[in-house]
Parts: sequence; structure tokens; C-alpha cells
Amino acid sequence: MRSTAYLAQRTWRMRRAQLLLSVLACPLLAAAAADDPAATLSTQQEQAVGLELTHPVQANAGEPVVGYGQVLDPVGLITDAGRLASTGAAARAAQAQTQRLQQLYRDQADASLKSVQTAEIAQIEAEAQAQAANANFAMQWGVLARMSVEPRRQLISAIAAGRTLLVRAEVAGRFSLALAPQQAVLDVDGVAVPARILGLLRRSASEVPSVSVLLRVDHAPSGLGPGARMPVSLRGEAHGGMLVPAGSLIYGEHGAYLYRQVAAQPAAGRHGYVPVNVKVLQNMGGNWLVEGVDADDVIVANGAGVLWSLQGIGSFSAAEADHD
Repeated sequence: MRSTAYLAQRTWRMRRAQLLLSVLACPLLAAAAADDPAATLSTQQEQAVGLELTHPVQANAGEPVVGYGQVLDPVGLITDAGRLASTGAAARAAQAQTQRLQQLYRDQADASLKSVQTAEIAQIEAEAQAQAANANFAMQWGVLARMSVEPRRQLISAIAAGRTLLVRAEVAGRFSLALAPQQAVLDVDGVAVPARILGLLRRSASEVPSVSVLLRVDHAPSGLGPGARMPVSLRGEAHGGMLVPAGSLIYGEHGAYLYRQVAAQPAAGRHGYVPVNVKVLQNMGGNWLVEGVDADDVIVANGAGVLWSLQGIGSFSAAEADHD
């Protein structure tokens, strides 16, 4: 939950933007086409609102992302898998019972309407339990939920016997990994232990914002067991993009975007600003690697929130998100 001080600060920012709007009398355009400016400002107005401009810088992703891993206790997996199987079997049995009684009732055999209705209620409850177990398993174990029954049973048997370990790797301070990791290495007492990436997990085990990745270790060092924690290095494929400041990004209902400067009225010394959707790839030292802009573009590095206020789009900047 955002603090009272932060909310007060943001309210003040909004009021300041509204005041600037009335003082500057900045003409707003409808932005009916992609290149129509969302707002135009003169050089003096840009200085008044503290607008800072920059060029995107070409860069490459692929640097390892460091997180911390924890070896998972197989009891949790075995329990969740057992509940998944038992609730699924109960739902199928309840459905079969309902169909049997419905057929007897239609044939005017030994089945009353009340017994059919009772069976239907039991079927609904059993199916709800099965759906809840399936959703919980998918949230907790990700890709394992999409495995067929026999391969999952073999994996669980290997984990229960200690031949295989599951490791949850947490990357703090991230809500997503736009570039899916391809390689994972555990640092166990200075020894590099390779791990297989099974996939991202939908539920984080940490109270702070983080991304969870499920790893499989088939040849773990002796003594490494449930509860053990160690650094984990995750590396994705090299990917090129453009580096932009965090303060340039705005998040709206259609994803991330930033403002690019266009010459709205060059003779009058006014500049227009258009929102440009970008694909966010990776955080790199406080900046963000994105796709969707070029090195010769002039973008707003600081002050994007003012343009957002003038445009009237309900969203917030990436720089403000650090105060959540």
C-alpha cells in the first residue's frame, strides 16, 4: 500500500500539472492519428515544467540476473500432487454417480428426483474442489501442472528419493522477466552447479516484489537438501534494444510507452510530443532496455508525468513506482 506521504506528494504533482495547464494554456490535440501530438509546448514552457530530453542509447541484454535460490521440500509437492489426484478422482466419481441416477430417473427406475438433485449438488462441490486443487497446483508448481500424469509421477518419485532437487529462484525487485532465462547456475560453496530451467512460477514466495523461477537439479552436491539457500545466476539469450531512463516510461492500460518529440510548429518554436508504445525487455542499472524507438529519436527523459497530466491518461511513471 502506498504511504500517505507518497499519495500527498502525487496529489501535489497533479495539482501542479493542472495549474501549469491553466497558466500555460497548452493546446491539447485529439491525437486521432499516431503522429498527432498529445501536447505541444514552447521552449519556455518546457523549461518551466522541467522537461528533460535525451536520445535512446543502443545496448544489448544478456547480462546474468542474480537471485537467491532455495531447495524445496518434496513434502509440499507430494501433498499438492496427491490432493490434485484425489479431488480429480472424486469429481469424476461424482459425475458418474449423477449420470447414473439421472438415467435411472428418466427410465422411471429406482431413483427419485431428490436423489438426483443431491447427486448434482455433490458433483458441483467435488468439481469445485478439483478446480481449486488444480489452480493451487498451477500457482505453486507452474510447468509441473502441464505435465502428463506419468512423467510427473516419475519426477516426484525422483525428488522423493533425493535423486533430483527442485529449487525456487527468486529475483527481487522485479515483476517480470521479459527475456526468459535460458541458463541457470547455482553457487554452492563456490562450486558452480548447473540447473535446468523448468519455467516461471506464478506465485512468489517472498513478501517483496520478485520473480520466481523453478529449477531442476539432477546431480546435486552431497549434503544439499531442502531449505538450503544459495546465489543463483540466470542468463537469457543476448538481445539488442535501446536504453532509456526509467523516468521516461509510463504504464497505461495498453502497456508501457514514452513520449517522443516531434516538430509541431517549428516556425513558432513549439514542439509536439506523441506517446510511443514500447516493449520493455530488461532493467539495466536503473535504466530500461526497450524496443520501439530509435537512436535518432528525441524522447522525454524527465517530466513525462507532466505530459501525462496534460494528456489526461490515467497511468503512472516507472520512476514513481519505486515509491510504492
